[in-house]
Amino acid sequence: MEDNRDVEAGENPFQPYLDALRKELEHQDPIFIIGIIISLAVVVISFVLLKYFLSSKTVQSAVLLVGLCDSGKTLLFSRLLSGKFKKTQTSITDSSAPYKAKNEKGSSWTLIDLPGHDSLRPQYVEKFKSAARAIVFVVDSAIFQKEVRDVAEFLYFLLTDSAVSRNVPYLIVACNKQDITMAKSAKLIQQQLEKEMNTLRVTRSAALGTQDGSAGSSVYLGKKGKDFEFSQLPMKVEFLECSARGSKGENGQADIGSLEKSLANL
Repeated sequence: MEDNRDVEAGENPFQPYLDALRKELEHQDPIFIIGIIISLAVVVISFVLLKYFLSSKTVQSAVLLVGLCDSGKTLLFSRLLSGKFKKTQTSITDSSAPYKAKNEKGSSWTLIDLPGHDSLRPQYVEKFKSAARAIVFVVDSAIFQKEVRDVAEFLYFLLTDSAVSRNVPYLIVACNKQDITMAKSAKLIQQQLEKEMNTLRVTRSAALGTQDGSAGSSVYLGKKGKDFEFSQLPMKVEFLECSARGSKGENGQADIGSLEKSLANL
């Protein structure tokens, strides 16, 4: 019998403690016990919700190169990655590669070149917008005056997207092709875009009003009652000048130092 008791004791080393805990709980007020159970439940639920939130949050680790066709995005993509000149053609799909920023931290992002054709832009923006840490909007400064309406419409489409507005990526408007004599300055391009986008905001808002509909996934651009300015946006915005081709053409270096500096500060 003694051997059996020793075996049972060996198999249940915590039994004395469990018995003591049970006796202690039997003498406690039921309300007190219910309070402990509820507190434990709250802790467990909070932990589960926190874990779900952290796991479902999209990591913003991409730098998107967007813009109209022939704005120089793909050459800029090549210059940022390798520094080399590369003959390009109109893209019909995205291209991506790791990009190491020129800073002491050695920050690394995924650089993604999105197609510029108007029939392809929406689907690729939709695909990558939630991962965007920064959006580099490339503008052809040499023919900007001809394309100002199209540039403004694409930029308006981006900035009124609810996901873009919520994630507030760093917006860099890269005024490319500054090596061409007729290229417009970054300051002038900013001013013209603000005027054009202010007009777009008025016409789009009026169109929504006549349709008795809501903006759906769109947000209001800027501040109501004021003419649109980029300073009103929730994200940081920077206009800069660059030249993916460079002043010396194919055999020379690109003039993209200002862009590389901005990417280093992400």
